[in-house]
Amino acid sequence: MESPRSPEAEIGHRVEDLWEVAEPQLSPSEKLNSCFEDIPVASFPSTHPSQELDQNFQVLNVKCAALSAVIEIPSDASLAETVEILSKNKILSAPIRNVEAPEEASWMDKYIGIVEFAGIAMWLLSQSDVAANGKAGSPAGSPVANLAARLGSFTFRRTSSGRVETTDAESDEAASVGGSYFETLTSSELYKNTKVGDISGSFRWAPFLALQTSDTFLTMLLLLSKYRMKSLPVVEVGGDKIENIITQSSVVHMLAECVGLPWFESWGTKKLSELGLPIMKPSKLVKVNEDQPVLKAFQLMREKGVGGLPVMDTSGAKAIGNISIRDVQYLLTAPKIYKEHRSITTKDFLTAVRNLLQEQHELSPLLHDVITCKTGDTIKDIILKLDSAKISRIYVVDDKGNTEGVITLRDIISKLVHEPRHYFGDFFDGVVPLPQNSTVNSTCL
Repeated sequence: MESPRSPEAEIGHRVEDLWEVAEPQLSPSEKLNSCFEDIPVASFPSTHPSQELDQNFQVLNVKCAALSAVIEIPSDASLAETVEILSKNKILSAPIRNVEAPEEASWMDKYIGIVEFAGIAMWLLSQSDVAANGKAGSPAGSPVANLAARLGSFTFRRTSSGRVETTDAESDEAASVGGSYFETLTSSELYKNTKVGDISGSFRWAPFLALQTSDTFLTMLLLLSKYRMKSLPVVEVGGDKIENIITQSSVVHMLAECVGLPWFESWGTKKLSELGLPIMKPSKLVKVNEDQPVLKAFQLMREKGVGGLPVMDTSGAKAIGNISIRDVQYLLTAPKIYKEHRSITTKDFLTAVRNLLQEQHELSPLLHDVITCKTGDTIKDIILKLDSAKISRIYVVDDKGNTEGVITLRDIISKLVHEPRHYFGDFFDGVVPLPQNSTVNSTCL
């Protein structure tokens, strides 16, 4: 037998061995569930940072970034420091270490939450209402307060599901700030002095939910799909550190390494239409037009609970680009590139960032043309495209090239396994908002 070409492929061979001895009366879906239930997450390969250009959740140590392979963000780091570290390490989020916790503390006491670009962006937007009224961080009449007043008509409220929505019908106008807005904002005392620990629980994109090394692949796959986790830290029981991070993108990379194995081919050769993909109807696709303000794109991502959206041409039919939640970093780390713009539209944003990336010779999904597929493509085709381009979503088009849907990493994983009835029991213990179709007993939460 040919040796596995990678640690991920080795996992695939392990699934294949279990697949061959699975009970013959089981359906293919039940077989996969059974296989993944027999593999502990401790077996999942450690993710190398260079493989995770899209949806990373790495462990960061701001103080020792150059010396340590395992890095954390201390709770006394400023927002400015945090954004710089996340951006330079090409990661989306990271755990926050409580600087007041003793060195020998367990991981439960050592980490107080997760900091994410999504949360930082929403916190800064929410401060606009405070600054416009002359409260807290920025006195009335200051540059930040004057610029924030442009965003003052944003009214934030939380829905029953915990999402944050804006209630103003004129939010396009409110979101249309001048090109100097972010340069002023990122040079403000508010931005420089606010500590990341102070906002760790404010606008979290996902709760801090850890897997134990003895938990199974099935648990991990369900959390990354049905339960909407983008990444999961792995810890030892009673341990004091995070052993590994498993992300949606690292799972899809593992699947790409399994191409050619019989168990994978029996599933991977199915067409998208056979698997019910795309899940979302065309009318429900969250999108922005190229002439809308770029802040509108990030507002919609937070409001609708999505990690990215297409930028549509003036006809509204074809996608000309894609903006992901991680791209908010370019508003905060490179504000000077928009200085000459009277307002920053999504098209202006894409053009300015692409020029910056080309000047700096940086690799980024933003430099790609929009990657598309059709419903007649196989799930294997989609996995290989996503893994090759290191992106988290691919847009479905019709024969005329019109955008009619999206397929995400989460969608793919959700078609690999299903949740057995009462599978999680009291696993969550109240830490994660459950989907409406959850089979978890609510009395356990």
